[in-house]
Amino acid sequence: MRKLIVSEWLSLDGVFDAETMGQWWFPYDSEQRVAHIQGVIGAAAGFVLGRRTYEMLAPYWSTMKNNEMGVAANLNGAPKYLVSSTLETGSWNNTTIIRSNPCQEIETLKQQSGGDLLVMGSAQLVQSLAARGLVDAYRLLVTPIVMGQGRRFFDALPVTKLTLTKSQSFSSGVLALDYAPSR
Repeated sequence: MRKLIVSEWLSLDGVFDAETMGQWWFPYDSEQRVAHIQGVIGAAAGFVLGRRTYEMLAPYWSTMKNNEMGVAANLNGAPKYLVSSTLETGSWNNTTIIRSNPCQEIETLKQQSGGDLLVMGSAQLVQSLAARGLVDAYRLLVTPIVMGQGRRFFDALPVTKLTLTKSQSFSSGVLALDYAPSR
Protein backbone atom coordinates (compact mmCIF):
# COMPACT_ATOMS: atom_id res chain seq x y z
CA MET A 1 0.00 0.00 0.00
CA ARG A 2 1.27 3.44 -0.92
CA LYS A 3 1.43 6.35 1.49
CA LEU A 4 0.06 9.81 0.76
CA ILE A 5 2.52 12.41 2.01
CA VAL A 6 1.76 16.12 2.20
CA SER A 7 4.77 18.41 1.76
CA GLU A 8 4.33 22.06 2.64
CA TRP A 9 6.59 25.06 2.94
CA LEU A 10 5.28 27.69 5.34
CA SER A 11 5.99 30.55 7.67
CA LEU A 12 5.81 29.99 11.42
CA ASP A 13 2.19 31.20 11.40
CA GLY A 14 1.24 28.92 8.49
CA VAL A 15 1.38 31.31 5.53
CA PHE A 16 2.14 29.37 2.35
CA ASP A 17 1.02 31.56 -0.52
CA ALA A 18 3.32 31.89 -3.50
CA GLU A 19 2.65 35.62 -3.84
CA THR A 20 4.56 36.43 -0.63
CA MET A 21 7.35 33.82 -0.87
CA GLY A 22 9.88 36.60 -1.36
CA GLN A 23 9.30 37.57 2.27
CA TRP A 24 8.92 34.26 4.07
CA TRP A 25 10.67 31.64 1.89
CA PHE A 26 13.54 32.98 -0.19
CA PRO A 27 15.48 34.73 2.63
CA TYR A 28 15.91 31.38 4.43
CA ASP A 29 17.57 29.43 1.65
CA SER A 30 20.41 27.08 2.58
CA GLU A 31 22.20 24.04 1.21
CA GLN A 32 20.53 22.00 3.98
CA ARG A 33 17.07 23.10 2.89
CA VAL A 34 17.83 22.38 -0.77
CA ALA A 35 19.10 18.89 0.10
CA HIS A 36 15.97 18.23 2.18
CA ILE A 37 13.67 19.30 -0.67
CA GLN A 38 15.62 17.17 -3.14
CA GLY A 39 15.19 14.18 -0.84
CA VAL A 40 11.45 14.67 -0.38
CA ILE A 41 10.71 15.23 -4.06
CA GLY A 42 13.19 12.58 -5.18
CA ALA A 43 11.56 9.92 -3.00
CA ALA A 44 8.10 10.43 -4.52
CA ALA A 45 6.80 7.86 -6.98
CA GLY A 46 4.01 10.19 -8.07
CA PHE A 47 2.55 13.61 -7.40
CA VAL A 48 -1.00 14.59 -6.48
CA LEU A 49 -1.77 18.22 -7.24
CA GLY A 50 -4.71 20.56 -7.09
CA ARG A 51 -5.43 22.76 -10.09
CA ARG A 52 -3.84 25.98 -8.79
CA THR A 53 -0.62 24.29 -7.75
CA TYR A 54 -0.48 22.36 -11.03
CA GLU A 55 -0.97 25.55 -13.05
CA MET A 56 1.84 27.19 -11.09
CA LEU A 57 4.33 24.31 -11.38
CA ALA A 58 3.66 22.83 -14.83
CA PRO A 59 4.76 25.73 -17.06
CA TYR A 60 8.07 26.06 -15.22
CA TRP A 61 9.12 22.47 -14.51
CA SER A 62 7.90 20.96 -17.78
CA THR A 63 10.55 22.97 -19.65
CA MET A 64 13.43 21.57 -17.58
CA LYS A 65 15.39 18.84 -19.34
CA ASN A 66 18.62 18.43 -17.32
CA ASN A 67 17.43 17.61 -13.80
CA GLU A 68 17.68 21.24 -12.80
CA MET A 69 17.85 21.82 -9.05
CA GLY A 70 18.14 18.07 -8.56
CA VAL A 71 14.36 17.58 -8.78
CA ALA A 72 13.32 18.24 -12.39
CA ALA A 73 13.86 14.66 -13.58
CA ASN A 74 11.49 13.21 -10.99
CA LEU A 75 8.95 16.01 -11.31
CA ASN A 76 8.85 15.50 -15.07
CA GLY A 77 9.15 11.72 -15.17
CA ALA A 78 6.85 10.57 -12.38
CA PRO A 79 3.08 10.32 -12.81
CA LYS A 80 1.10 13.40 -11.87
CA TYR A 81 -2.50 13.14 -10.70
CA LEU A 82 -4.24 16.46 -11.22
CA VAL A 83 -7.45 17.00 -9.30
CA SER A 84 -9.55 19.46 -11.30
CA SER A 85 -13.15 19.71 -12.37
CA THR A 86 -12.36 22.51 -14.83
CA LEU A 87 -9.21 21.57 -16.77
CA GLU A 88 -9.76 19.41 -19.82
CA THR A 89 -6.13 18.48 -20.45
CA GLY A 90 -2.89 18.43 -18.54
CA SER A 91 0.00 20.05 -20.37
CA TRP A 92 2.67 18.41 -18.21
CA ASN A 93 3.75 14.95 -19.37
CA ASN A 94 2.48 11.92 -17.44
CA THR A 95 -0.59 13.80 -16.17
CA THR A 96 -3.84 12.05 -15.36
CA ILE A 97 -6.79 14.30 -14.56
CA ILE A 98 -9.09 13.27 -11.73
CA ARG A 99 -12.37 15.07 -12.39
CA SER A 100 -14.80 13.48 -9.96
CA ASN A 101 -14.64 11.70 -6.61
CA PRO A 102 -11.03 12.77 -5.90
CA CYS A 103 -10.93 11.20 -2.44
CA GLN A 104 -12.16 7.88 -3.79
CA GLU A 105 -9.69 8.03 -6.70
CA ILE A 106 -6.77 8.87 -4.37
CA GLU A 107 -7.82 6.07 -2.04
CA THR A 108 -7.70 3.69 -5.02
CA LEU A 109 -4.24 4.98 -6.00
CA LYS A 110 -3.05 4.37 -2.44
CA GLN A 111 -4.16 0.74 -2.65
CA GLN A 112 -1.97 0.13 -5.69
CA SER A 113 1.56 -1.14 -5.43
CA GLY A 114 4.38 1.33 -5.86
CA GLY A 115 6.09 4.10 -4.02
CA ASP A 116 4.63 6.97 -2.07
CA LEU A 117 2.54 9.79 -3.50
CA LEU A 118 3.44 13.39 -2.68
CA VAL A 119 1.03 16.30 -2.44
CA MET A 120 2.62 19.74 -2.69
CA GLY A 121 0.70 22.95 -2.00
CA SER A 122 -2.92 22.20 -2.92
CA ALA A 123 -4.49 23.31 0.39
CA GLN A 124 -8.10 22.72 -0.64
CA LEU A 125 -7.28 19.24 -1.86
CA VAL A 126 -5.33 18.43 1.31
CA GLN A 127 -8.30 19.57 3.41
CA SER A 128 -10.57 17.11 1.60
CA LEU A 129 -8.06 14.28 1.80
CA ALA A 130 -7.36 14.92 5.50
CA ALA A 131 -11.08 14.97 6.30
CA ARG A 132 -11.31 11.46 4.82
CA GLY A 133 -8.27 10.24 6.76
CA LEU A 134 -6.20 9.69 3.61
CA VAL A 135 -3.10 11.67 4.62
CA ASP A 136 -0.38 9.42 6.04
CA ALA A 137 2.27 12.06 6.77
CA TYR A 138 2.96 15.76 6.77
CA ARG A 139 6.46 16.98 5.87
CA LEU A 140 6.67 20.64 6.76
CA LEU A 141 9.45 23.14 6.19
CA VAL A 142 8.78 25.99 8.59
CA THR A 143 10.59 29.30 8.19
CA PRO A 144 11.32 31.42 11.27
CA ILE A 145 9.11 34.37 10.40
CA VAL A 146 5.62 35.41 11.46
CA MET A 147 3.86 37.00 8.50
CA GLY A 148 0.77 38.13 10.37
CA GLN A 149 -1.30 37.99 7.21
CA GLY A 150 -1.56 35.94 4.05
CA ARG A 151 -3.13 32.71 2.96
CA ARG A 152 -2.67 30.11 5.67
CA PHE A 153 -2.39 26.45 4.89
CA PHE A 154 -4.18 25.07 7.94
CA ASP A 155 -7.20 27.41 7.96
CA ALA A 156 -9.86 24.83 7.15
CA LEU A 157 -8.31 21.49 8.06
CA PRO A 158 -10.31 19.35 10.48
CA VAL A 159 -8.98 18.80 13.99
CA THR A 160 -6.11 16.38 13.50
CA LYS A 161 -3.87 15.08 16.25
CA LEU A 162 -0.34 14.54 15.00
CA THR A 163 2.71 12.68 16.25
CA LEU A 164 6.13 14.15 15.53
CA THR A 165 8.13 11.45 13.76
CA LYS A 166 11.24 13.42 12.81
CA SER A 167 12.64 16.90 13.23
CA GLN A 168 15.69 18.70 11.95
CA SER A 169 16.83 22.29 12.29
CA PHE A 170 18.87 24.04 9.63
CA SER A 171 21.47 26.75 10.15
CA SER A 172 19.06 29.27 8.56
CA GLY A 173 16.54 28.65 11.36
CA VAL A 174 14.25 26.60 9.15
CA LEU A 175 12.73 23.53 10.78
CA ALA A 176 11.97 20.32 8.93
CA LEU A 177 9.12 18.66 10.82
CA ASP A 178 7.62 15.32 9.89
CA TYR A 179 4.29 14.37 11.44
CA ALA A 180 1.98 11.38 11.19
CA PRO A 181 -1.71 11.59 12.05
CA SER A 182 -2.37 9.92 15.41
CA ARG A 183 -4.89 7.20 14.65
